[in-house]
Amino acid sequence: MTTLPPPGRLAGQPLIIGGGLAGVMVALSTTRPCVLACAGRLDDMRPPAAASMLAQGGMAAAVGADDTPMLHAADTLAAGAGLCNAAVVDRVTACAPAAVEQLAGLGVRWDRHADGSLQLGLEAAHGRRRIVHAGEDATGATIMRALVARVRQTPRITVVEQAHAHDLLVHDGAVAGGVLDIGGRTVTLSTPAVVLATGGAGGLFADATNPAGATGSGLAMAARAGAVLGNMEFVQFHPTALSAGPEGQRLCLVSEAVRGEGAALIDETGERFTSELATRDSVSRAVWRHMMAGHSVYLDARAAVGAAFPRHFPAIYALCMAHGINPVTQPIPVRPAAHYHMGGIMVDHRGRTGVAGLWAAGEVACTGLHGANRLASNSLLEAVAFGTWIGHELDGCCTTPHVPVPDIARLPHDLAACPPPAALRRIMSHHAGVIRTGDSLRSGLKQVMPFMGTDVGLVCAAILLAATLRRESRGGHFRSDYPYAMATAAPSRFRLADLQARLADMHDVPVPAVPSMNERHAP
Repeated sequence: MTTLPPPGRLAGQPLIIGGGLAGVMVALSTTRPCVLACAGRLDDMRPPAAASMLAQGGMAAAVGADDTPMLHAADTLAAGAGLCNAAVVDRVTACAPAAVEQLAGLGVRWDRHADGSLQLGLEAAHGRRRIVHAGEDATGATIMRALVARVRQTPRITVVEQAHAHDLLVHDGAVAGGVLDIGGRTVTLSTPAVVLATGGAGGLFADATNPAGATGSGLAMAARAGAVLGNMEFVQFHPTALSAGPEGQRLCLVSEAVRGEGAALIDETGERFTSELATRDSVSRAVWRHMMAGHSVYLDARAAVGAAFPRHFPAIYALCMAHGINPVTQPIPVRPAAHYHMGGIMVDHRGRTGVAGLWAAGEVACTGLHGANRLASNSLLEAVAFGTWIGHELDGCCTTPHVPVPDIARLPHDLAACPPPAALRRIMSHHAGVIRTGDSLRSGLKQVMPFMGTDVGLVCAAILLAATLRRESRGGHFRSDYPYAMATAAPSRFRLADLQARLADMHDVPVPAVPSMNERHAP
């Protein structure tokens, strides 16, 4: 753990909360001294604190001879089911080839052919081979190791590890500081600029591929600070998580790239039952329905990849072998798992929230790139693009704190960092899973109300309420009682006060009070 200098010495420096790809890119892209706070160790994979470390397939970029950013944008818009921001999609896909070179310049060694050209993979709903990868199927870990090494070599970046952010302090509608627990010590940092890069909310579900700490804490902090949450109902369930291991632990992902190389989804009879390269939401529903009909589901790579599996997918091969499964000779048992949250803190094309001095990047943000259903391998690209743009934004922002922040002796007991209770995760998986109904969503809301005073309860309620109000099926949100999409796609957006008012309108759902961040820290 990096020794924290006296907080006063860091006053005015931008505070970047989150040590995944988005947060690291912000820190590397600004030219100013800054503080990078991460919940675990920045480069530790045991267990990983950031989902970026777990990314297998790669990063999407139109760098092939038969590809263009326009084609990449078209695939992204099609997957997003009407809820993408077309201008953001165009901007991000246009910068993707440069992002590949940018990361190479920062030390990332992309996998290449003997002639030096990039190896390109194919993933679901992409019309071209455009997935660049590094370390074969360990792209995220390979990228992060290179960037973390660069961060360690950059003296202007103060890295603070084992730092759990709990709240933002706001004065007159603008960010004034952040409250963190650092190794059991409560620290307040005075700053007019905070970037939330805290990741997604998959850890709120019983079956998830995300780190346990991915519980939407950044969403809760932003909501209490006055930011708008958008499209909270859209959770992407990956269809092929390794269905093995102890109950309640993070499920290991079997990358879409395996299906891209021809692996088939089969049941216990050996029969295929769906198109493997359809969009993730449709494949997840097909797998889920087949399981609900009493079948077991497997990903069979024996014919398509066979003996080449350990060479092409060494990380996945090692995961399977650790669970007693040899993918060269055996089909891999799989099941859907919560994987990515398309919703998040609403930001503009520069990553700015509606709160002065507050930015958001990565999975915690709702940028408009993913719409209702993220296209595979666009998440690393989004983190690089917006992380870079926000870093440049910080170069021009104010360096003087608006007001002195209060000295908080210790955090209230209910702010202690802890994972969501197992009961809450089961509620979310049962009531807000792959296939939803209005009755089940309302039942789930009743059950999460007792948790509303906590960050995890607030985020769960926001997801369930947004899903209850969306009476259609679109992208990652599917309701069997409203199985069709409406003619017009409309985003869902609300502030914390809107959330509480909507819940109060549901006459049979009691709504506990959610204190503001300043109330939570009042002496």
